[in-house]
Amino acid sequence: NYGFLRGIKSLGINYGQVGNNLPQPENVLDLLISLKLTKARIYDTNPQILTAFSNSNVELIVTVENQMLAVLTDPQQALQWVSTHIKPYFPATRITGIAVGNEVFTDDDTTLLAYLVPAVVNIHSALAQLGLDRYIQVSTPNSLAVLAESFPPSAGTFKTEVSGVMSQFLHFLSNTKSPFWINAYPYFAYKDKPDDIPLDYVLFKPNSGMVDPYTKLHYDNMLYAQVDAVIFAIARMGFNEIEVRVSETGWPSKGDSDEVGATIENAAAYNKNILRRQLNSEGTPLRPNMRLEVYLFALFNEDLKPGPTSERNYGLFQPDCTMAYNVGLSALSSPSTPSASISLTSSATK
Repeated sequence: NYGFLRGIKSLGINYGQVGNNLPQPENVLDLLISLKLTKARIYDTNPQILTAFSNSNVELIVTVENQMLAVLTDPQQALQWVSTHIKPYFPATRITGIAVGNEVFTDDDTTLLAYLVPAVVNIHSALAQLGLDRYIQVSTPNSLAVLAESFPPSAGTFKTEVSGVMSQFLHFLSNTKSPFWINAYPYFAYKDKPDDIPLDYVLFKPNSGMVDPYTKLHYDNMLYAQVDAVIFAIARMGFNEIEVRVSETGWPSKGDSDEVGATIENAAAYNKNILRRQLNSEGTPLRPNMRLEVYLFALFNEDLKPGPTSERNYGLFQPDCTMAYNVGLSALSSPSTPSASISLTSSATK
């Protein structure tokens, strides 16, 4: 059983709140506990959630909203922010990470980029001043669009226009032993080129995969290839020890007519297969012995999200806490389903 518990520890979930019909945070916590999920990420520092999650075993990554970055370039403001948004809740609420902004490197507002590293450094310094830096890591989630090149993985390189700030940011991660977070969605790659990309390859289904011609490493799924492309891009900047974690990945269960592949069947397959990999504590071909940490997107379908239909249909659950589709998480919570628990246990003890 130890293997099973250890395996699932590398799986988290993104708990977005862009909806007008979502359950109370207390009910969300009950849901996470019933699913045996012990890691979650929120997109703000909602006091209701931070309070509700206190004295639970759920580790939480919280987020500084992008519009706050400019303010946090002032060290005093950063100290004030941590004193108000983090300190009152810690350690009763197990805050383990602060995401400073979200996808800042590729944001339409290019002025944000200049604020990122000062904000990150100041938040970390504020944590250090309050004696919290040993418990809480500081980083920022990045879109895969920070890469100029991602295929084959060994060709991974960052876009030249972000390389200056990226170099400073990687220095910070290296010095503080913090992870590089990537939001990686094979769904987008498939949707854009369904004729070129085999569906089984993006859904982690049995397929012949691809071999990187330079490293000779074999990839049987796109997510691992994307992560390794990021590791290569970081290495090209001179950093070899930084851990890469997937801060978001998922698959929509519904989409518009031009959103190829956005179906319940594909969403169930993608998330179920990631779950299976997580139970096996897998690493990527480039770092096979380093368990890859993955946060699924998302916990709920969020009805107020703008954009195409898919944006409102990434949830594993409906707002009333019923499953949007069965992804196998229920098997973790109900040992009474023998077939499910047998298959999960056996894959975990391999």
